[in-house]
Amino acid sequence: MHAYYADEFVLPLPAGHRFPMAKYRMLRDRIAERLPGVALHVAPPAPDDDLALVHSPDYIFAVQSGTLAPAAQREIGFPWSEAMAQRARRSVGATVAASRIALQQGVAGNLAGGTHHAYADRGSGFCVFNDVAVAARRMQAEWPLRQHSARAGRLNVAVIDLDVHQGNGTARIFQGDESVFTLSLHGARNFPFRKEVSDLDVDLPDGCGDDDYLVALDDALQQLGNRCSPALVFYLAGADPHAGDRLGRLALSHAGLEARDRRVFEWAWQRRVPLVVTMAGGYGRDLEDTLAAQLATWQVAWQYHQRWQNALP
Repeated sequence: MHAYYADEFVLPLPAGHRFPMAKYRMLRDRIAERLPGVALHVAPPAPDDDLALVHSPDYIFAVQSGTLAPAAQREIGFPWSEAMAQRARRSVGATVAASRIALQQGVAGNLAGGTHHAYADRGSGFCVFNDVAVAARRMQAEWPLRQHSARAGRLNVAVIDLDVHQGNGTARIFQGDESVFTLSLHGARNFPFRKEVSDLDVDLPDGCGDDDYLVALDDALQQLGNRCSPALVFYLAGADPHAGDRLGRLALSHAGLEARDRRVFEWAWQRRVPLVVTMAGGYGRDLEDTLAAQLATWQVAWQYHQRWQNALP
Protein backbone atom coordinates (compact mmCIF):
# COMPACT_ATOMS: atom_id res chain seq x y z
CA MET A 1 0.00 0.00 0.00
CA HIS A 2 1.29 3.46 -0.89
CA ALA A 3 1.37 6.44 1.48
CA TYR A 4 2.82 9.91 0.93
CA TYR A 5 4.41 12.29 3.43
CA ALA A 6 5.98 15.74 3.57
CA ASP A 7 7.01 15.91 7.22
CA GLU A 8 10.51 17.15 6.38
CA PHE A 9 8.95 20.59 5.86
CA VAL A 10 8.63 21.71 9.48
CA LEU A 11 7.09 25.12 9.97
CA PRO A 12 8.95 27.57 12.24
CA LEU A 13 6.07 28.01 14.67
CA PRO A 14 6.36 30.23 17.74
CA ALA A 15 6.88 28.63 21.14
CA GLY A 16 3.65 27.32 22.63
CA HIS A 17 1.82 27.09 19.30
CA ARG A 18 -1.02 24.60 19.66
CA PHE A 19 -0.52 22.87 16.32
CA PRO A 20 1.37 19.58 16.95
CA MET A 21 3.67 19.65 13.92
CA ALA A 22 5.77 16.74 15.25
CA LYS A 23 2.90 14.29 14.81
CA TYR A 24 3.56 13.86 11.08
CA ARG A 25 7.13 12.62 11.47
CA MET A 26 6.13 10.49 14.46
CA LEU A 27 3.32 8.86 12.48
CA ARG A 28 5.66 8.07 9.60
CA ASP A 29 8.13 6.49 12.03
CA ARG A 30 5.38 4.36 13.60
CA ILE A 31 4.14 3.16 10.22
CA ALA A 32 7.67 2.32 9.08
CA GLU A 33 8.20 0.32 12.28
CA ARG A 34 4.86 -1.47 12.58
CA LEU A 35 3.40 -1.63 9.06
CA PRO A 36 6.30 -2.66 6.81
CA GLY A 37 3.88 -3.40 3.98
CA VAL A 38 3.15 0.31 3.61
CA ALA A 39 5.45 1.90 1.02
CA LEU A 40 6.31 5.43 2.15
CA HIS A 41 7.01 8.09 -0.49
CA VAL A 42 8.02 11.74 -0.35
CA ALA A 43 5.05 13.79 -1.56
CA PRO A 44 5.53 15.66 -4.84
CA PRO A 45 4.67 19.38 -4.86
CA ALA A 46 1.38 20.20 -6.56
CA PRO A 47 1.98 22.42 -9.61
CA ASP A 48 0.08 25.65 -10.18
CA ASP A 49 -2.07 23.98 -12.83
CA ASP A 50 -3.40 21.53 -10.24
CA LEU A 51 -3.94 24.16 -7.55
CA ALA A 52 -5.76 26.37 -10.08
CA LEU A 53 -8.40 23.67 -10.59
CA VAL A 54 -9.79 24.91 -7.25
CA HIS A 55 -7.90 27.96 -5.99
CA SER A 56 -7.82 31.50 -7.38
CA PRO A 57 -4.60 32.59 -9.13
CA ASP A 58 -4.20 35.56 -6.79
CA TYR A 59 -4.35 33.34 -3.73
CA ILE A 60 -1.89 30.80 -5.16
CA PHE A 61 0.53 33.62 -5.94
CA ALA A 62 0.17 35.17 -2.49
CA VAL A 63 1.00 31.86 -0.79
CA GLN A 64 3.95 31.19 -3.05
CA SER A 65 5.40 34.69 -2.94
CA GLY A 66 4.87 35.39 0.74
CA THR A 67 2.54 38.31 0.13
CA LEU A 68 -0.35 36.98 2.20
CA ALA A 69 -1.79 39.80 4.28
CA PRO A 70 -1.30 39.52 8.06
CA ALA A 71 -5.04 38.96 8.51
CA ALA A 72 -4.94 36.09 6.01
CA GLN A 73 -2.04 34.52 7.89
CA ARG A 74 -3.92 34.86 11.17
CA GLU A 75 -6.97 33.15 9.65
CA ILE A 76 -4.81 30.26 8.51
CA GLY A 77 -3.10 30.09 11.91
CA PHE A 78 0.45 29.81 10.54
CA PRO A 79 2.90 32.61 9.84
CA TRP A 80 4.10 32.58 6.25
CA SER A 81 7.44 30.95 5.50
CA GLU A 82 8.96 29.17 2.53
CA ALA A 83 8.46 25.90 4.41
CA MET A 84 4.78 26.73 4.90
CA ALA A 85 4.27 27.33 1.17
CA GLN A 86 6.22 24.21 0.21
CA ARG A 87 4.44 22.01 2.74
CA ALA A 88 1.05 23.25 1.55
CA ARG A 89 1.89 22.30 -2.04
CA ARG A 90 3.19 18.90 -1.04
CA SER A 91 0.17 18.17 1.14
CA VAL A 92 -1.93 18.60 -1.99
CA GLY A 93 0.55 16.65 -4.13
CA ALA A 94 0.39 13.77 -1.66
CA THR A 95 -3.37 13.42 -1.98
CA VAL A 96 -3.25 13.72 -5.77
CA ALA A 97 -0.58 11.00 -5.95
CA ALA A 98 -2.51 8.78 -3.52
CA SER A 99 -5.66 9.23 -5.61
CA ARG A 100 -3.97 7.92 -8.75
CA ILE A 101 -2.73 4.86 -6.86
CA ALA A 102 -6.09 4.24 -5.17
CA LEU A 103 -7.84 4.14 -8.54
CA GLN A 104 -5.41 1.35 -9.51
CA GLN A 105 -5.08 -0.56 -6.24
CA GLY A 106 -8.15 0.26 -4.17
CA VAL A 107 -6.62 2.07 -1.18
CA ALA A 108 -3.84 4.64 -0.74
CA GLY A 109 -3.34 7.71 1.39
CA ASN A 110 -1.67 10.83 2.69
CA LEU A 111 -0.03 10.90 6.13
CA ALA A 112 -1.25 14.49 6.40
CA GLY A 113 -3.88 16.25 4.26
CA GLY A 114 -7.55 16.65 4.92
CA THR A 115 -7.16 20.43 4.83
CA HIS A 116 -10.88 20.98 4.58
CA HIS A 117 -11.14 24.54 5.94
CA ALA A 118 -9.36 26.04 2.91
CA TYR A 119 -11.63 27.93 0.51
CA ALA A 120 -10.94 28.70 -3.14
CA ASP A 121 -9.58 32.16 -2.31
CA ARG A 122 -8.29 31.87 1.25
CA GLY A 123 -7.03 29.53 3.91
CA SER A 124 -8.39 28.95 7.40
CA GLY A 125 -8.01 26.76 10.45
CA PHE A 126 -4.48 25.46 9.78
CA CYS A 127 -5.42 24.76 6.15
CA VAL A 128 -3.70 26.56 3.26
CA PHE A 129 -4.82 24.70 0.12
CA ASN A 130 -7.70 22.20 0.00
CA ASP A 131 -5.95 18.96 -0.92
CA VAL A 132 -9.07 16.82 -1.28
CA ALA A 133 -10.82 19.36 -3.49
CA VAL A 134 -7.80 19.68 -5.78
CA ALA A 135 -7.32 15.92 -5.96
CA ALA A 136 -10.99 15.39 -6.78
CA ARG A 137 -10.81 17.91 -9.60
CA ARG A 138 -7.56 16.45 -10.93
CA MET A 139 -8.99 12.91 -10.95
CA GLN A 140 -12.11 14.17 -12.72
CA ALA A 141 -9.94 15.84 -15.35
CA GLU A 142 -7.93 12.65 -15.88
CA TRP A 143 -10.93 10.31 -15.90
CA PRO A 144 -11.46 10.23 -19.71
CA LEU A 145 -7.78 9.37 -20.23
CA ARG A 146 -7.96 6.70 -17.56
CA GLN A 147 -11.02 5.21 -19.26
CA HIS A 148 -9.41 5.59 -22.72
CA SER A 149 -12.50 7.36 -23.96
CA ALA A 150 -13.45 10.97 -24.50
CA ARG A 151 -17.02 9.86 -23.74
CA ALA A 152 -16.21 8.26 -20.42
CA GLY A 153 -18.63 10.53 -18.57
CA ARG A 154 -17.82 12.26 -15.31
CA LEU A 155 -16.12 10.78 -12.27
CA ASN A 156 -18.50 10.99 -9.33
CA VAL A 157 -16.74 11.53 -6.01
CA ALA A 158 -17.81 11.27 -2.37
CA VAL A 159 -16.05 13.08 0.47
CA ILE A 160 -16.61 11.40 3.84
CA ASP A 161 -15.35 13.96 6.34
CA LEU A 162 -15.15 12.60 9.88
CA ASP A 163 -12.87 15.26 11.31
CA VAL A 164 -14.56 16.75 14.38
CA HIS A 165 -14.80 20.13 12.62
CA GLN A 166 -17.12 20.73 9.68
CA GLY A 167 -15.47 20.63 6.27
CA ASN A 168 -16.64 24.14 5.47
CA GLY A 169 -14.14 24.94 2.72
CA THR A 170 -14.85 21.69 0.90
CA ALA A 171 -18.60 22.22 1.24
CA ARG A 172 -18.38 25.71 -0.25
CA ILE A 173 -16.10 24.67 -3.12
CA PHE A 174 -18.46 21.89 -4.24
CA GLN A 175 -21.79 23.54 -3.44
CA GLY A 176 -24.24 22.87 -6.26
CA ASP A 177 -21.91 20.38 -7.97
CA GLU A 178 -23.74 17.09 -8.43
CA SER A 179 -20.51 15.25 -9.29
CA VAL A 180 -19.14 15.60 -5.73
CA PHE A 181 -21.12 14.55 -2.66
CA THR A 182 -19.90 16.09 0.59
CA LEU A 183 -20.72 14.39 3.90
CA SER A 184 -19.55 15.98 7.16
CA LEU A 185 -20.10 14.49 10.63
CA HIS A 186 -18.94 17.08 13.16
CA GLY A 187 -19.40 18.82 16.48
CA ALA A 188 -22.34 21.22 16.30
CA ARG A 189 -20.76 23.80 18.63
CA ASN A 190 -17.21 23.53 17.37
CA PHE A 191 -15.21 25.47 14.80
CA PRO A 192 -16.20 26.75 12.27
CA PHE A 193 -18.92 28.54 14.14
CA ARG A 194 -20.65 29.63 10.92
CA LYS A 195 -21.12 26.40 9.01
CA GLU A 196 -21.39 25.99 5.26
CA VAL A 197 -23.96 23.65 3.68
CA SER A 198 -22.66 20.20 2.75
CA ASP A 199 -24.76 17.72 0.80
CA LEU A 200 -25.21 15.95 4.13
CA ASP A 201 -24.33 17.56 7.46
CA VAL A 202 -24.65 15.67 10.74
CA ASP A 203 -24.32 17.91 13.81
CA LEU A 204 -23.27 16.14 17.01
CA PRO A 205 -23.64 17.46 20.58
CA ASP A 206 -20.71 18.06 22.90
CA GLY A 207 -19.74 14.88 24.74
CA CYS A 208 -21.09 12.53 22.05
CA GLY A 209 -19.66 9.06 22.72
CA ASP A 210 -19.11 5.87 20.78
CA ASP A 211 -22.63 4.49 20.63
CA ASP A 212 -24.41 7.65 19.55
CA TYR A 213 -21.65 8.54 17.11
CA LEU A 214 -21.72 5.16 15.39
CA VAL A 215 -25.51 5.22 15.10
CA ALA A 216 -25.27 8.65 13.46
CA LEU A 217 -22.51 7.42 11.14
CA ASP A 218 -24.46 4.32 10.11
CA ASP A 219 -27.42 6.49 9.21
CA ALA A 220 -25.23 8.94 7.30
CA LEU A 221 -23.54 6.18 5.30
CA GLN A 222 -26.92 4.69 4.46
CA GLN A 223 -28.10 8.08 3.20
CA LEU A 224 -24.89 8.49 1.22
CA GLY A 225 -25.45 5.13 -0.45
CA ASN A 226 -29.01 6.06 -1.32
CA ARG A 227 -28.09 9.43 -2.78
CA CYS A 228 -24.74 8.90 -4.44
CA SER A 229 -22.89 6.26 -6.48
CA PRO A 230 -19.29 7.44 -6.38
CA ALA A 231 -16.36 5.96 -8.27
CA LEU A 232 -13.89 7.41 -5.75
CA VAL A 233 -14.10 8.19 -2.03
CA PHE A 234 -11.97 10.60 -0.03
CA TYR A 235 -11.99 9.78 3.68
CA LEU A 236 -10.90 12.43 6.20
CA ALA A 237 -10.09 10.27 9.21
CA GLY A 238 -9.63 12.96 11.83
CA ALA A 239 -8.35 11.75 15.20
CA ASP A 240 -9.94 14.75 16.92
CA PRO A 241 -13.29 13.15 17.87
CA HIS A 242 -11.24 11.30 20.52
CA ALA A 243 -12.13 12.07 24.14
CA GLY A 244 -8.58 13.26 24.83
CA ASP A 245 -8.43 15.82 22.03
CA ARG A 246 -7.86 19.44 23.10
CA LEU A 247 -10.02 20.86 20.30
CA GLY A 248 -12.58 18.08 19.84
CA ARG A 249 -15.37 18.33 22.46
CA LEU A 250 -16.59 14.82 21.59
CA ALA A 251 -15.87 11.67 23.62
CA LEU A 252 -15.00 8.77 21.35
CA SER A 253 -12.71 6.04 22.64
CA HIS A 254 -9.95 4.44 20.59
CA ALA A 255 -12.26 1.47 20.04
CA GLY A 256 -14.95 3.83 18.80
CA LEU A 257 -12.58 5.49 16.36
CA GLU A 258 -11.47 2.14 14.99
CA ALA A 259 -15.10 1.05 14.61
CA ARG A 260 -15.73 4.30 12.73
CA ASP A 261 -12.84 3.61 10.37
CA ARG A 262 -13.99 0.06 9.71
CA ARG A 263 -17.48 1.23 8.83
CA VAL A 264 -16.14 3.68 6.23
CA PHE A 265 -13.70 1.22 4.66
CA GLU A 266 -16.35 -1.51 4.64
CA TRP A 267 -18.87 0.84 3.00
CA ALA A 268 -16.42 1.53 0.19
CA TRP A 269 -15.28 -2.10 -0.07
CA GLN A 270 -18.81 -3.47 -0.38
CA ARG A 271 -19.32 -1.17 -3.36
CA ARG A 272 -15.77 -1.74 -4.69
CA VAL A 273 -15.14 2.00 -4.61
CA PRO A 274 -11.45 3.02 -4.33
CA LEU A 275 -10.69 5.04 -1.21
CA VAL A 276 -8.10 7.73 -0.44
CA VAL A 277 -7.45 8.27 3.26
CA THR A 278 -6.14 11.53 4.74
CA MET A 279 -5.41 12.29 8.38
CA ALA A 280 -7.09 15.68 8.88
CA GLY A 281 -7.09 16.90 12.51
CA GLY A 282 -5.70 15.53 15.75
CA TYR A 283 -4.68 17.64 18.76
CA GLY A 284 -4.44 15.23 21.66
CA ARG A 285 -3.64 16.53 25.11
CA ASP A 286 -1.34 13.53 25.05
CA LEU A 287 0.08 13.33 21.54
CA GLU A 288 0.31 9.56 21.95
CA ASP A 289 -3.50 9.43 21.79
CA THR A 290 -3.48 11.12 18.39
CA LEU A 291 -0.73 8.85 17.09
CA ALA A 292 -2.50 5.72 18.37
CA ALA A 293 -5.71 6.74 16.60
CA GLN A 294 -3.90 7.52 13.36
CA LEU A 295 -1.87 4.33 13.39
CA ALA A 296 -5.05 2.34 13.96
CA THR A 297 -6.56 4.01 10.89
CA TRP A 298 -3.58 2.91 8.81
CA GLN A 299 -3.81 -0.61 10.17
CA VAL A 300 -7.43 -0.79 9.01
CA ALA A 301 -6.45 0.74 5.67
CA TRP A 302 -3.75 -1.91 5.23
CA GLN A 303 -6.24 -4.70 5.92
CA TYR A 304 -8.64 -3.39 3.30
CA HIS A 305 -5.81 -2.84 0.85
CA GLN A 306 -5.06 -6.55 1.21
CA ARG A 307 -8.67 -7.38 0.38
CA TRP A 308 -8.37 -5.31 -2.78
CA GLN A 309 -5.16 -7.06 -3.81
CA ASN A 310 -6.76 -10.47 -3.33
CA ALA A 311 -9.73 -9.43 -5.46
CA LEU A 312 -7.92 -7.68 -8.31
CA PRO A 313 -7.26 -9.75 -11.46
